[in-house]
Amino acid sequence: MQALLVDDNRIARSILIHMASDLKDLEIVCECSNALEAYQYMMEHPVDVLLLDIEMPGMNGLELTRNLGEKSPLIIFTTFRKEYAVEAFELNVVDYLVKPITLPRFTQAIDKARDILESQKEQIQWASDEFIFVRDSNIVRRLQLKNILYAEAMGDYVKLHTPEKMYAIHTTMRAVENRFPAEQFLRVHRSYIVNLSSIDTFQDGGLYIGKKFIPVTDSYRKQVNSRLNVL
Repeated sequence: MQALLVDDNRIARSILIHMASDLKDLEIVCECSNALEAYQYMMEHPVDVLLLDIEMPGMNGLELTRNLGEKSPLIIFTTFRKEYAVEAFELNVVDYLVKPITLPRFTQAIDKARDILESQKEQIQWASDEFIFVRDSNIVRRLQLKNILYAEAMGDYVKLHTPEKMYAIHTTMRAVENRFPAEQFLRVHRSYIVNLSSIDTFQDGGLYIGKKFIPVTDSYRKQVNSRLNVL
């Protein structure tokens, strides 16, 4: 797994490089001190993961993410500031690390990226209103729709979460929403579709499926209240 490190602080770069050296399958192939330099590098040298600071001179990390668009690798933000977290996750980044970053927390973020990369080769085939076929490495598996807890948008992919595993599928949320049976699944956010039977609790800001909090935006709240028959 090849990574590009972008941070205007030399010491911060050194710390992350040292952490990365403890992970056998992670290679930092280049380090940049600003977002423009990183952008130019990625136009010629695609990478799997971008370890990206936010506050930098000139173009900041959020602006770089938007400019990359479809060419964006998986992004893990590394920053001293907590206040950009909501905006960052709206860009469907893998993780948001607040400095000082510990090795266990860094490893957790890299593990997330690895899981996504491993599942990106999986493809989806719609079969019926009860199940779909998902390509898992070289095996095509049947996946029961009732076992899908929720779907989550991530760039050009949609992550299908089940109790056992997450599948990253190259498709759009609109395609998933149109194909999932409406009586079973409900769009609650531009980035989330949930299985109604998997919802455990519902509150003003969102809902929980197990320990996973899923936001519900104002535009979908009335529909959610109606479908859940909330009194």
